[in-house]
Amino acid sequence: MKILLTGTAGFIGHNLAKMLLDRGDEVVGLDNINDYYDVRLKYGRLEDLGIAKDDVDYGKFAYSSKYEKHKFIKLDLADREGMEKLFREEEFDAVCHLAAQAGVRYSLENPHTYIDSNIVGFLHILEGCRQSGIKNLSYASSSSVYGLNKAQPFQTSHHTDHPVSLYAATKKSNEMMAHTYAHLYGIASTGLRFFTVYGPWGRPDMAPMLFTDAILNDRAIKVFNHGDMSRDFTYVDDISRGVMAVIDNPAKPSEEYDPLNPNPSISSAPYKIYNIGNNEPVKLMDFISELEKKLGIEAKKNFMDMQPGDVQSTYADVSDLIEDMGYKPDTPISEGVSKFVDWYRDFYNI
Repeated sequence: MKILLTGTAGFIGHNLAKMLLDRGDEVVGLDNINDYYDVRLKYGRLEDLGIAKDDVDYGKFAYSSKYEKHKFIKLDLADREGMEKLFREEEFDAVCHLAAQAGVRYSLENPHTYIDSNIVGFLHILEGCRQSGIKNLSYASSSSVYGLNKAQPFQTSHHTDHPVSLYAATKKSNEMMAHTYAHLYGIASTGLRFFTVYGPWGRPDMAPMLFTDAILNDRAIKVFNHGDMSRDFTYVDDISRGVMAVIDNPAKPSEEYDPLNPNPSISSAPYKIYNIGNNEPVKLMDFISELEKKLGIEAKKNFMDMQPGDVQSTYADVSDLIEDMGYKPDTPISEGVSKFVDWYRDFYNI
C-alpha cells in the first residue's frame, strides 16, 4: 500500500512511519518542520527514518537511506499549489493525516496558525483525496473536542459542541468537514481522537519531557490543579498499532445509523469516529512517581491552579475500537516510562 503520511517529523507520525515501513508499506512523508518546538528534535526523527537534514528542501523529495520505500517532502499544508501538485503526481492508495498545529495553550497565543494549518490545510487534504479518487482517509482528531463535557469515560456517542480552546474547535471542524466529504464523495473517513500519548521521541511541550528536563536540572515541575488531574496516558507503540488497524480497515456506512436519533460517531456515509487511548486513566501524581523512580531523583513540585483551556481529567472509552479492530493497549506505565527515560538520556547525552 502506498500511503501519504503527514506529520512524519512529529511524534506519532515518526513512530507510525517506522511501523508501516517495517511491514513493507510505501510511505511518502510530509511535514513543514515549523519551529513550534525545537526543530533539532524533528530533524532527529527524520534522521531516524533515514532522511538526512541536508537533503531536506522545501517542495522537493528527500529519499531515505534506511528504507527503500520511503521518501519525504517538506511542504506546508496551507500551500494549495504544492498540495495539489503532490496529489496530482503521486498515486496514493491511502492518506493518514496526522500533521496539525498542536497544543491547547499555544492556540490562545497564535490563533491564526491553527486556522491555516488545521482548517485550510485539512481542506487541501480532503480536496486532494477527492480530486485523486482516494477513498481511504484516516486523520487525527483530539480528546480536546470533549470540552466542557464532564461525563466520563468520554464516549464517541457524546456530543462535542462545547470546546474550550480554538485547537479543540479546529479538530471538531475537521470531523465535520470529513463527514461532508464522506457523504458527498464517498471518501471513507475515520477520525481518531487521541488522548495523552507518551514515549521516546515525544514532544518537548508535553508533561513527560517538561518534567524530565526540570527534574534532571534541579528545577521545580509545574503541577497544575494542585495535582488533582488524571490522563489516559498511552504508550506511542500502542497508539501506532491502533492507527495501522484503522488504515487497513477503511470506514463503512453504518447500518445502525438512525437519522431520527443520530449517533455522532457513525453515519449512513462511510464515516467513523474512534477514541484511541489507554482506556485506563492514570493519576498525574502516579505518573510523576514513575518518572522519579526511573530517574532516581525526587522532583521539586510547584503546585498551581488549573490553566485556561485545560481539563481536570481525560478518560477514553475505546470499546468500539477494541471490538472493531482488536485494539488492545498493553504497555504498563512503568515499562513505557522506562523506555522514554532511556531514550531521553541517549538523545540528550545525559
